[in-house]
Amino acid sequence: MNLLRKILRSPAACCGLVIILLLMLCAIFAPWLAGQDPNWQNAAARLLPPEPGHWLGTDAYGRDMLARLLYGTRPMLGMVLLVTAITLPLGLLIGILSGYYGGWTERVLMRFTDVVMSMPRLILAFAFVAMLGPGLINGALALALTTWPAYARQARTEIQKLRNSDYLSAAEMLGIRGFRLMWGHILPLCLPSAIVRLALDLAGIILAAAGLGFLGLGARPPMAEWGAMIADGMQVIFDQWWIAAIPGAAILLSSLAFNLLGDGLRDILESDHD
Repeated sequence: MNLLRKILRSPAACCGLVIILLLMLCAIFAPWLAGQDPNWQNAAARLLPPEPGHWLGTDAYGRDMLARLLYGTRPMLGMVLLVTAITLPLGLLIGILSGYYGGWTERVLMRFTDVVMSMPRLILAFAFVAMLGPGLINGALALALTTWPAYARQARTEIQKLRNSDYLSAAEMLGIRGFRLMWGHILPLCLPSAIVRLALDLAGIILAAAGLGFLGLGARPPMAEWGAMIADGMQVIFDQWWIAAIPGAAILLSSLAFNLLGDGLRDILESDHD
């Protein structure tokens, strides 16, 4: 509750949180808000501009853009959740093990981390998806496997600063060591900064996910997905601009929301440290 009050007092974090909550509501209540099947094709209503009955127009197959935009929040948020569920635990685990044990454990884990970080993340993600095959889960797995190294290095750096602190020394004097020390005392110290970094990184993850969808490597057709919707609109972008512009604006708004939330959380964390 204390964190929530601080977020509400931060204009940037509050604005980002409100937009994210609205996106979640759109994903949950999409069937009721859309009012029609996002995959229903109507050849007589192809490429209609925004008008009553089709408030955001229709695409080249006569599918309602509003319905597809609302349903498109589901794969976007689903990929964000999957990437978060893999990236954060994996990165923190490797970073904490490296910082706590040191020695050969640190050298092996950090060299592996450096190898992954040395490769362009988006290109590496495309390579993973090409090997695993297109799909929402494979795309999320590919993005997660290329995102975790930054969290590992950050956690390892923080633990190195805390390794000889009185706080951890007192815990060890009480007989708290190994996994119990890492889980109960080290992890809570690393988690706040990792969450802030994650909130900032999610904007890039959304753009990368849209890039996978744009190239046909994301959600399988005919599932509504914002990147794929932009690809569908590229052929008619000069005449029927709304087909590509509307999902593009949704991607921009989603990325902005996570950036605002991350900036606000970072300011809150820095003020707490001060």
